[in-house]
Amino acid sequence: MAWTDERVELLKKLWSEGLSASQIAGRLGGVTRNAVIGKVHRLGLSGRATNSRSSVPRQRRTHTHAPRQNRAPSITFGTRGNVALKPTFEEEFQAAPAPAPVEELVIPLHERASILTLKESMCRWPIGDPTEEAFHFCGRKKTGAVPYCEHHARMAYQPVQARRREKRSASG
Repeated sequence: MAWTDERVELLKKLWSEGLSASQIAGRLGGVTRNAVIGKVHRLGLSGRATNSRSSVPRQRRTHTHAPRQNRAPSITFGTRGNVALKPTFEEEFQAAPAPAPVEELVIPLHERASILTLKESMCRWPIGDPTEEAFHFCGRKKTGAVPYCEHHARMAYQPVQARRREKRSASG
């Protein structure tokens, strides 16, 4: 589509009236919103009439429900999608035993690693507060491509169901 003089004049008129680029493209026909924006830019049109929006800022809606931390715990599984098998899953979920809590390893002093002594083959599990002198990394031999030793990998990579179970038992 070529920009004829008539179409350019109509573009200028509609732009000065405050219409959006999409609205102008719709009125002109045969051009896209981006074509209108490009032409406006090339013509140097900047001044626009104010549109019909109010100069008074909109008031925010107040929420009528309680904040998330004060709500009662929700059902284990949400109600998105097909819920035909939901009762079956809930029964299985409640029947499954909770996993035993994983206790932190006691790392001997000679195995502990600082940021300066940490090597590629060492576990990068941080232990303690980084702002304190006693902070260190596990330093034990890591397993495969995972950045942690076997013990810390079990802590870091838990199955989804186990995490849900822990959250539920902590809140209930």
